[in-house]
Amino acid sequence: MRRPNRPVTAVLCAAALALTAAACGPGNGEAGGDAKPTAAASLPSGSDTIKIPDELKDKLKQHGFDMDKWKGGAWKNWKKEDWLREAGDYVNPIIAGLWDPDRMRDADVPPDRPVTDPDIGKDQGVTDPTPAPVTAKAATPPFHTSVPEAGKVFFDGPEGSMVCSATVVKDPAHPGKSNMVWTAGHCVHAGKSGGWYRNIAFVPAYNNSGKTSAQLKGAAREQVAPYGVWWSDWAQTSDQWIAQGGPTGGAGAPYDFAVLHVTPEEGAGKSLEETVGSALPVDFNAPAVGKVASITATGFPAAAPFDGQKAYQCTDKPGRLSLVASAPVMYRIGCTMTGGSSGGGWVATGSDGKRALVSNTSIGPVKAGWLAGPRLGPEAKGVYDAVSGKFK
Repeated sequence: MRRPNRPVTAVLCAAALALTAAACGPGNGEAGGDAKPTAAASLPSGSDTIKIPDELKDKLKQHGFDMDKWKGGAWKNWKKEDWLREAGDYVNPIIAGLWDPDRMRDADVPPDRPVTDPDIGKDQGVTDPTPAPVTAKAATPPFHTSVPEAGKVFFDGPEGSMVCSATVVKDPAHPGKSNMVWTAGHCVHAGKSGGWYRNIAFVPAYNNSGKTSAQLKGAAREQVAPYGVWWSDWAQTSDQWIAQGGPTGGAGAPYDFAVLHVTPEEGAGKSLEETVGSALPVDFNAPAVGKVASITATGFPAAAPFDGQKAYQCTDKPGRLSLVASAPVMYRIGCTMTGGSSGGGWVATGSDGKRALVSNTSIGPVKAGWLAGPRLGPEAKGVYDAVSGKFK
């Protein structure tokens, strides 16, 4: 029975019908086709186009998927035996026009069945008192100016179209020309109970002018995606999230992070970083929780009282949250952002005065009041370096 008056941890992912926390398949936590750019095959389908690199066509065939049927909607088949789970089985071919403005807006439906676990984290490791709620403040439009690295991740799962938040991050292999995006592990994979989500795409500066949901009805794509739609051609998350992630985060929550490599829907051109004009460095050696003066979390919350159309932020001094005594302690801040903010970047200013991403939104209570995110360490750096190395 749901008890909204008690602090209950649930993964903050907004789904069309119900909350589904995610993770990654077993193995090394990576996925994708050949890292080198390949020529894409284009198949007409009315006004839409699907572009599938040759190695992805072969991969689909290996799993019994006919490319024309996939293009025609076979990707909607979520039978257990057809839901690709293994790290190397990730396929995410571009389907041009799939994420139109209305579909993006409709993905902002909040979860109607939050998973409850009131005892999670109790008496495990070191946990500080629950922080006081910090009211989320709307970012100032245009979002490209106020939160230049922020955006939204859209994807499809068995419950329907879903949405998370994400951040453009720097790529050490391509200085000034990054195509890398940071988000939560549960925004790309359904965890130990499922596999890779489909049609994963990133939209930087979503709804840049901050229009309301009503104003966006019938809007042109350029209004909601002024810097284009970027499809994930590679995704990677942690082994721990793959093996242990679940609807309430569980033992996998301290490792609930993922890195995407993206490519523009409309073909080659400038990199994502060049297109948006900004990307954040990632700090894998951030100070212990108690030594961090403040953290600012950014996201696009979609569950009530928010509608997912605008960026919001919370700033607070972090405390500690321990879910498993043997796992790293998580950062926790007061914040009223709700489902849909998952994956959004947590930024701190270092002693050098420079901003860097130090975490991402992972979990929070059913009754909004705080958020928790993983403290990025060696595992996160391994994921980040691996994705960067795939595209040298």
